[in-house]
Amino acid sequence: MEQEAAAVVNDSVRLYEAFESFREPVLTRRRFRQEQILPLIERRRRDSGWEVTTAGYSFEGRPVQMLKTGKGRAKILLWSQMHGDEPTATMALFDIFNFFDRDDPGFAAFKHRILSEVTLYFVPMLNPDGAERYQRQTAQMIDMNRDALALQTPEGRILKGLIEDLKPEFGFNLHDQNPRYTAGKSGKLATISFLATSYDEALSVNDVRLRSMQLIAAMNEVLQQFIPGQVGRFSDEHEPRAFGDNIQKWGTTLVLVESGGYAGDPEKQYVRRLNFVALLTGLAAIADRTYARKQIGDYEAIPQNERNAYDLIIRGVGIEMAGKTFFVDIGIDRVEKNGHGDDGFKVESSVEEMGDLRTKSGIEEYCGNGLWVDPASLPLALGERADFLLMRDGKPHATVENGVVIASRI
Repeated sequence: MEQEAAAVVNDSVRLYEAFESFREPVLTRRRFRQEQILPLIERRRRDSGWEVTTAGYSFEGRPVQMLKTGKGRAKILLWSQMHGDEPTATMALFDIFNFFDRDDPGFAAFKHRILSEVTLYFVPMLNPDGAERYQRQTAQMIDMNRDALALQTPEGRILKGLIEDLKPEFGFNLHDQNPRYTAGKSGKLATISFLATSYDEALSVNDVRLRSMQLIAAMNEVLQQFIPGQVGRFSDEHEPRAFGDNIQKWGTTLVLVESGGYAGDPEKQYVRRLNFVALLTGLAAIADRTYARKQIGDYEAIPQNERNAYDLIIRGVGIEMAGKTFFVDIGIDRVEKNGHGDDGFKVESSVEEMGDLRTKSGIEEYCGNGLWVDPASLPLALGERADFLLMRDGKPHATVENGVVIASRI
């Protein structure tokens, strides 16, 4: 067992270090449309190592493409961007396609282990209409991850049909999560989170769900090398309308992966790299069945996601109101709003919380010791745009403009 674990560590480190050689250069930012990935898919249609098919069409008629590779007994279905504004794993899938395409002697044995034991089916963009608008919902404004029972969306019907036709042994449901989640109360961002979805209200564990827990525990072990303490676990409260919960119920072992936040990585490029490593080592664990050495307790030891972070916290700034003084931490969030500017969005900030935020963490933190909020900026209203002046010794020191601290003025 120790030799097995050492081999997994070695594989993951080599993948991590070699990532740049497999990164898909067309995808450099997280906002992209289907038109940018279709040529990358078409390129595989001419490759004997791939089979490319159209699994169906979106509500607005865009093709939902599926790529197949491998010759093994176990079928694995991976799909990304069922929510159109959750593209991190989509980028990683194209990096993985490059990994399988490249003739790299150093990874020949690793690739053979996977492709000889499993057959892989990839749907890299399940909701192309949503991706066109960079929105969660489909063109019908339906959250397709709440459409597993009603099947009102053609995209949902495509996924249900693939599960019924392929009967995959494993499924990977690839998402992005709010980047402000933390791994438990640690204060560390939950950069990657997992969930072994529950198939009933009792949160029962059968063999199908047990395998989810074991595989997640194995992937967590790999990620701890690169983001120690920054892996989270979603609440397993049963959602009867969700695809993940139902796919587990239908007999496919389902691993839900959520790409969260990492400081200094707004375009999710480092998180993309982590997806690349985690998914490939997860596929290898399925091929080798090495995940089976993990226990339920290994899964349950992963700290649960908590919403404990703000984009910016200004610590210990003074406020004077009605002749009285007090000191607060100020928690500020920045949210992208679609449909503005050259980038297709604008950022709007808001003051979310004030007071004692010692149990919260800031993706960015600014020391407010000795600083005071300019009385002319008061009151700071919760939910309102974060624009105010910070003073020191009665003189302007810095401004907060739309949730960003601008350099000192003295």
